[in-house]
Amino acid sequence: MRYFRKMCGCGCNPCCISFSEAVWSFVGALLGIGAVSYLHFNLLAEADAVMLIGSFGASAVLLYGVPNAPLSQPRNLVGGHVLSAIVGVFMAQHIPVLWMACALAVATAIFVMHLTATLHPPGGATALIAVIGSQKIHSLGYGYAFIPALSGALILLAVALLVNNIPHSRRYPQYWN
Repeated sequence: MRYFRKMCGCGCNPCCISFSEAVWSFVGALLGIGAVSYLHFNLLAEADAVMLIGSFGASAVLLYGVPNAPLSQPRNLVGGHVLSAIVGVFMAQHIPVLWMACALAVATAIFVMHLTATLHPPGGATALIAVIGSQKIHSLGYGYAFIPALSGALILLAVALLVNNIPHSRRYPQYWN
């Protein structure tokens, strides 16, 4: 019975933020995803390259919505995406059973992020995208770790550094290491 009581939560919701914090989250996400999307659709489309992956949406929530959170810090953002991309490509190339490659990609990415102190939840999606992504993603091979994973994460980071330090109520990052 105690096991099921734990599923009821603790009764408190610490997620209330001010209107100005919501506005700064909006501005950061708009500019960060806007920059990555612009590059994807306007500069790299002609080269048949990929810059925009779905996991960046979740990174935007962390970077601009909760910039003080440990999982939002630069090491986690960059390391989480790059390491997870490498893991995902490895699994896509070496595990022929798709459902198993998916499961191993995400589980191994989490394991590697834990071992390297780079845990970033969107990294799990980055690993999964490497397995279930389109032929365009698969054709990148390990290049997927650089473009889009590293380059997109760095663009999101640059915007986070600029936007999150404008209001007096925010300071980003909390730490680099």
